[in-house]
Amino acid sequence: MDFGLVLQTDPPASRVIELMKRAEGNGFTYGWTFDSAVLWQEPFVIYSQILANTEKLTVGPMVTNPGTRTWEVTASTFATLNDMYGNRTVCGIGRGDSAMRVAGRSPNTLARISGAMKVIRALGRGDEADLGGTVIKFPWVKPGAELPVWMAAYGPKALKMTGEEADGFILQLADLYLTEYMVKAVKDAAVEAGRDPSDVKICVAAPAYITEDDSPEALAHAREQCRWFGGMVGNHVADLVSKYGEHSAAVPDELTDYIKAREGYDYSHHGRADNPDTAFVPDEIVDRFCLIGTAERHIEKLSALRELGVDQFAVYDMHDAQEATIDAYGTKVIPAING
Repeated sequence: MDFGLVLQTDPPASRVIELMKRAEGNGFTYGWTFDSAVLWQEPFVIYSQILANTEKLTVGPMVTNPGTRTWEVTASTFATLNDMYGNRTVCGIGRGDSAMRVAGRSPNTLARISGAMKVIRALGRGDEADLGGTVIKFPWVKPGAELPVWMAAYGPKALKMTGEEADGFILQLADLYLTEYMVKAVKDAAVEAGRDPSDVKICVAAPAYITEDDSPEALAHAREQCRWFGGMVGNHVADLVSKYGEHSAAVPDELTDYIKAREGYDYSHHGRADNPDTAFVPDEIVDRFCLIGTAERHIEKLSALRELGVDQFAVYDMHDAQEATIDAYGTKVIPAING
């Protein structure tokens, strides 16, 4: 199993770079960041420095979107990084929930994401792409260039499109039941599209917080540090409930039931441990969606995720134990999972 580290690009950028270096030294192979131009600093500038200060780490956004950047600019940025440092980038893409809404626009449609994935992937590897009637190609991309495009999804139509078109699936929660349900939906769609389902990499991303013991006090603190994640996921889930209704056969109740007490969302606290808009998230959801507890508990859940076909676990490391989590994964968790 691969392991990734997910960070916000808060200033100073030097800290993001240092944490990514620390992660690579502890056996992590992917470095991901948020991409929301108003809320955080520009990730692609920082990727250049992460790549320059690491040897093998693959970097990319979790996730960019096809609305805040034109598609050829996104492709050119990735292709430039790959030309400078080797094929060490991955394009995670999605609706652009925070990036678009903070700028006063609606999240992107699936049709727009589909078009962008095709264009970005083709241009990134040096092929031609049609930009709505104008066919272009980067003349400077060298043979052998690659740019995998991984799609974030929850809803049935997005899961289907991921299996049909994407190189990887990003699932932002670590609930075992929902992981099994959604991985199956993606893999089934890949088969129906005539693809080898193993060609679609599966990445589960969630907060991880390792405690010294299983005492109520330790677990309570860990849950409070990770409760923000249920609010972030709930923000996406609210759109699904709005579209499909409550108790719809299209979306599992295990994903939607907990947001009934949700009252709103302030993006200024997006992805942060002190988010005041996440009090509605119960402990049960934190435990299901995240990895909480001793290293042994993390190893147990990661082993179960791997059995469900998960190729990578990406650690959302936004809490008060960033270095400790990276180090504990490097010394205890990753060696146990990967032998």
